[in-house]
Amino acid sequence: MNTDNGLHWPNLGEPYNQALREAVAFILDRFEVWGIIASGSILDGRADPGSDLDIYVVHAKPLRQRVQRWFNGVPCEIFVNPPAAIRRYFEGERDRPSTAAMLATGKVVLDRHPVVAELRAEAQRRLETPPNLSAAELTMRRYGAADVYENAQDIAVRDPANASLILHEAVRAMLNYAFLSANHPLPRVKTMLPALAELDPTLGALARAYYEAADAPARFVLAAQIAERTIQATGFFEWESTPDSFPDSTIPDSPVEEANA
Repeated sequence: MNTDNGLHWPNLGEPYNQALREAVAFILDRFEVWGIIASGSILDGRADPGSDLDIYVVHAKPLRQRVQRWFNGVPCEIFVNPPAAIRRYFEGERDRPSTAAMLATGKVVLDRHPVVAELRAEAQRRLETPPNLSAAELTMRRYGAADVYENAQDIAVRDPANASLILHEAVRAMLNYAFLSANHPLPRVKTMLPALAELDPTLGALARAYYEAADAPARFVLAAQIAERTIQATGFFEWESTPDSFPDSTIPDSPVEEANA
């Protein structure tokens, strides 16, 4: 890693090296920066032709912003947040700790404030903490996947194209359930199938076959096998949620409205 005026440059080939330098210059000109962390497949040496640079900016102002720009022909996603917002993301991303992964595994390009190291340490602890969903939360996930799957089955003959759309959503929910029920955080979508194969080789093979299937009938057959292996249900099943008390008159959207959205 090269050091230049307090900036620590990771060893990247072109066009990524110049792209990162141009992006950092843009960031420093625009924001009151406390820290800059670059992450993603480019930094890991696993870049694909369409890979972008992910750049996380910790700054002083109580404002958050996302900026997407091209630098030296490379797409760059810039996430600008104050520490309070970052810690809120840590709390809200229990299933898939995306923000924690970016901060903990990325390369520090600039560190001007102690909070940068504090946030990275917190991010690492988050990555090491499993989701720990309760039995009620897992049942709700199971119900959600089964309900969507049943909706796909309901219209399979009447509207096969729409049924396929819903079926994809159901299978994705089933695969998510497989990770969470094993107390594993959800992986990045780009690594979902390899991670699933490590977690459960049989399920990983079924999922890959599902997404490679040539037609809807084959996908429905594979989806049924995936459902049996994950949520152990292929449609409606009996259950009831834990009663929730509300001290005021504010009533959230009904589960029926949410399910039919």
